[in-house]
Amino acid sequence: MNTKVMLAVALLVAAMVIGVTSFKQTMTPYIGFAEARTASGQVQVNGKLASRDYVLRKEEQYLRFSLKDDKGDVLPVEYRGVIPGNFDQAVSIVAIGQYQGDHFEASQLLVKCPSKYQAMEGKHPEGVAS
Repeated sequence: MNTKVMLAVALLVAAMVIGVTSFKQTMTPYIGFAEARTASGQVQVNGKLASRDYVLRKEEQYLRFSLKDDKGDVLPVEYRGVIPGNFDQAVSIVAIGQYQGDHFEASQLLVKCPSKYQAMEGKHPEGVAS
């Protein structure tokens, strides 16, 4: 086999290995609360706000709350950063981070809120015929 072809194939294989490895490192999988407690590295957990009794210190950009999953498991979460303005209205929260000690330390929060454009029950916006 020609040396140039072998070199090209070797470079192609090396590029593929580097690409796949880099892609796997950037992936943050969704996992359950039980798995999050034992996982290493960044993971994503999804749940609902367990109660409205949470700690918010805007001046420190600190938020501590509890997430509740579909099975009823509760995960304490701490977050330091810009607090999402619509956190109170969240119907679902995704926390990205890792479990440390006795809580999940979130580096990012994704808040899903009910849309203000949802149709109001039994009513139509002005100018829309029913």
